[in-house]
Amino acid sequence: MRRFPAPLGLAMLLTLAACAQPDTSTGAAPDRRSDAFQQRATEVAAAWQAAVPPDWRGGYVPLQDPTVVPADARLGEDTKQALVAGWYRERAPLPAAVPADGTITFPDGKLTVPLVSAVDAYRQLDQGDPPACPRGPKLPPPPMPDASGPDGSVSGPATIACTPLTVTKVELGTTTIRTSRGEATVPAWLFTVDEIGARVARVAVAASATGTLPEPPAPAGAPVEGLVGAQDLVGTDGSTLTYRLGVGACDTEVTPLVREQDDLVLIGGTAVRSDGICTDQLLLQPVTVTLEAPLGARTVLDAASGRPLILTTAR
Repeated sequence: MRRFPAPLGLAMLLTLAACAQPDTSTGAAPDRRSDAFQQRATEVAAAWQAAVPPDWRGGYVPLQDPTVVPADARLGEDTKQALVAGWYRERAPLPAAVPADGTITFPDGKLTVPLVSAVDAYRQLDQGDPPACPRGPKLPPPPMPDASGPDGSVSGPATIACTPLTVTKVELGTTTIRTSRGEATVPAWLFTVDEIGARVARVAVAASATGTLPEPPAPAGAPVEGLVGAQDLVGTDGSTLTYRLGVGACDTEVTPLVREQDDLVLIGGTAVRSDGICTDQLLLQPVTVTLEAPLGARTVLDAASGRPLILTTAR
């Protein structure tokens, strides 16, 4: 089998530009909200360690989208749209036979697992056809009455061509994804896509061998006033974590916080709530923290809910 080089999760395709923020020190903020976060993180860690399921350290539990795009893919707005939406068309024969069992390689060992055929993997990859869109040159969007600027100009969303991605070749290989046991090399079907000049990997491990995220144990103690939860991870790079906090539209002083342990990293943040009238909505605020040591195989938990976080798509 051939190895799939330099993977970049589909989870990173639409990472918000706001993620490019200065790293935030992991030191505790000089206020009681930071102390309350640390106390909450201690409670969450204790509850998790008492209830972690056996397959978390002995099986295969993916913590990343099973579709992986290489870092060297040629991506534009059209192809990003198609990748996230799952618009594909096949122009190559797809093997229908189920291959022999494959091997997942973890930092702490290996696991033999059943695989799926290329036909089944493609069915999971392909989410249907794009909607009908006008062809030809892109036209400027129509004026939006409520988007006028101070100079009378108008703005609107860019027009994106609804173009499917063309699969011209498929072969069995491997890709690398984050799991409950750290970064693992996993069997995958590699679909060559002309439009991006690269191969999109779809994990080939059968559902019968794939574990699911456990329900987070309920930590002791009452919710912390001003504590905001981490919604997902959008980037892991050595000792750097980028994630998104769920904050209110009028929250201020949004501060990311982290607690490190030998087997866990607990993340979240704090915010100052507004006393005035504000819209009731959840905003996803990207933040970055630098760990004292590389993340490695440590599990990342949301300190507010206690749930394990996955590397996902920022939309």
